Amino acid sequence: MAVCTRFLLGSLCGILGPMRAYASEVCRKEYQALGMSIVSTSWGIGLVIGPALGGFLAQPAEKYPNIFSKESIFGRFPYFLPCLTISLFTLFVSIVCCWLPETLHNHNGKDDSCDALEAATNESNVLEEVKNSGEVSTSFMSLLKNWPLMSSIIVYCVFQLHDMAYTEIFSLWAVSARSYGGLSYTTADVGEVLAVSGLGLLLFQLFLYPLVVRIVGPIMVSRIGAALSIPLLSSYPYIAMLSGVGLALVVSSASVLKNVLSVSITTGLFLLQNRAVSQEQRGAANGISMSAMSLFKAVGPAAGGSLFSWAQTRQDAYFFPGNHMVFFALNLIEAIGLLLTFRPFLVLPDDNLS
Repeated sequence: MAVCTRFLLGSLCGILGPMRAYASEVCRKEYQALGMSIVSTSWGIGLVIGPALGGFLAQPAEKYPNIFSKESIFGRFPYFLPCLTISLFTLFVSIVCCWLPETLHNHNGKDDSCDALEAATNESNVLEEVKNSGEVSTSFMSLLKNWPLMSSIIVYCVFQLHDMAYTEIFSLWAVSARSYGGLSYTTADVGEVLAVSGLGLLLFQLFLYPLVVRIVGPIMVSRIGAALSIPLLSSYPYIAMLSGVGLALVVSSASVLKNVLSVSITTGLFLLQNRAVSQEQRGAANGISMSAMSLFKAVGPAAGGSLFSWAQTRQDAYFFPGNHMVFFALNLIEAIGLLLTFRPFLVLPDDNLS
């Protein structure tokens, strides 16, 4: 049932692709980094705040007995409250989306003279562009043959496999016992760490990421993020040796930095994907990207959970014992993704398409 439910949630939620296409269409080229960073921030914060919210709201009858009775529906179904909360939030967002303006300009007979003039001007510009550069192909096969697009999608999928496995492993590692190299955290403790990570991610993506991209470029940001993630993940088994306030400060700082680096990598690849195609192809290109990403995201949590369980059985191994093997495997995937960001595999797009 859990697998079927998660499959349906993934199948019915295709919001990220349209969001990315929408952001690239409403933002001029000089503001695309900011637009994509906002999309990545909302997505990244969802990945961080979602588990945090679930940790706070799960088992409310045990955590908040003065508010929720054990005989109530929240006591009989301890995970009903977080599911209800996110469902109501989704309903609210769906209603708000009805007022979101469309980027496809469909003009009818009721348009006023200004709209008609704008439509005529846009049509003239499009015809002139087609005349000068040839007919623009929007077919599926043309996108598959677009190597700057496909190479960035493949690299993006590798990093998504890593991120989803990390998300699964981090929570398992945090709540596992000290004897197994974990932190012995409660779900509420994990929620607090992830909430702090969400705040740090929001501040970085809104205020620092656009500036960094203008200075070094999106692909260099992705490379730097991947390179810094490797030593950071290598330190996680040693973080478990700390305790008290020192542990709380270090694990929160590490979580903030890891999520900032992950979303910076993702945002840089978002920009490359949207710059690799013309505007009318971005919806289809993001659809291909989301479909490929979904496959890797399906593998990530299952592989991460299985890897973590297997690593717990080899605490006394000579080669990468226990959690050392877990974070070594994550670093291996990250290193593969980093290598793929270089030529000849990754080909940078022609910015004139944007």
